[in-house]
Amino acid sequence: MAASNKPAVTAQTDSTGLNDDTVREYLKNHSDFLQRNPDMLDYLHISHASGSAVSLVEKQVSILRERNMDMRHRLNTLTGNARDNDKLYEQTRSLVLKLVEADSVAALCRTFMTSLGEDFDVEHASIILFGDGDSSADYRMESPENAKIEIGALLKGQKPVCGALRKEELSYLFPDAGEVGSAALMPLGNGAELGLIAVGSSDAGRYSSSMGTLFLAHVADIVVRLLPRLTPGTPG
Repeated sequence: MAASNKPAVTAQTDSTGLNDDTVREYLKNHSDFLQRNPDMLDYLHISHASGSAVSLVEKQVSILRERNMDMRHRLNTLTGNARDNDKLYEQTRSLVLKLVEADSVAALCRTFMTSLGEDFDVEHASIILFGDGDSSADYRMESPENAKIEIGALLKGQKPVCGALRKEELSYLFPDAGEVGSAALMPLGNGAELGLIAVGSSDAGRYSSSMGTLFLAHVADIVVRLLPRLTPGTPG
């Protein structure tokens, strides 16, 4: 291979014997040099992106301004997240209190559906209980065997499932919802022996595998603890 004709970059040496490396090393070992010699700041210039030269002080001010804007953006983001979390906490607290006040399984299911639609602005919601109860009950009940046939892959384990599910799975979870693009599902109880709760959206990216599911898991825990205490009928 032919050797490159491009000359190597070397430190420039002046008549005093100083070169770039020497100056760099000195400044590294004497970090207070500019503090002790502030007048030197007026002689130091750095090329700006526009092509013009700016003093070191101006460059430092520019850098600090950019950092300030970045920190302000981060603070605004944190503040916004805090407000969203506070709102979610209050909504969740209200939902839990309503669920606790339910005097029947039918009332609990109706409360869940109404609150998610009105308070949480969820596009589609579903609560399905497993069993062989009265088909005329004011809530949806399915046999575990049928659920395994339709959505068996979603019920393995006790973890939430989020993402763009198969069309058949979405149709089972939300039979009257029309077009559903993505969903989040949480089994009720170990092995989903009690049923499941689910939320859905026509937006395929609304519920993704990377989203947090703490809220759904928390509501599921509440429902699992309340169901055994309630009678199945419609409240008076």
